[in-house]
Amino acid sequence: MTTFFLTCALVGGVLLLAQLVFGSLGTEHHTATHESAIGDGLQLFSVRALTAAVAFFGIGGLGARSLGAATPLACITAVLLGAMGMFGVAVSMRAMLGLQRDATLDIRNAMGKVGTVYVPVPGALGGVGKVTLAVQGRTVEYQAVTLEGSVLPTGAPVIVVGIRDDDTLEVLLLSSIDGVP
Repeated sequence: MTTFFLTCALVGGVLLLAQLVFGSLGTEHHTATHESAIGDGLQLFSVRALTAAVAFFGIGGLGARSLGAATPLACITAVLLGAMGMFGVAVSMRAMLGLQRDATLDIRNAMGKVGTVYVPVPGALGGVGKVTLAVQGRTVEYQAVTLEGSVLPTGAPVIVVGIRDDDTLEVLLLSSIDGVP
């Protein structure tokens, strides 16, 4: 049984090392499975996770045998350590694939968002002010204009009703939308 554990540890370890080397060189093959791992839960049965399971199975079995454990206990230890290795790799891969998502800020996602005037916005397209608002999970600052006749003061709540260009929003005072003077 020790030979079996040793073989698993060596084969799994060599394959994990090869995956690490090829991945760092950029020669790894990306498939739709990698992309779908972002939102589809853990990929427990991916090649990486299964390779880690084999390697950790072998290491766990060898470790248990070296501590004098009987074969049944060594097998249980090997299975548990293999499962933990598989789960750990699946969780790590999900986290790393999540980093690949495109987080480029898109001004179109500001439409309909409520913000606050940061620099007073001159009324009736009389100039540019600034607003801050939450877009795509972060607080951002944009230039802003308004069609309303009066100045929108610092701290006033506004809603984005249009986009003028790549960094300028059209806003309205939030209370004028609600009908509150």
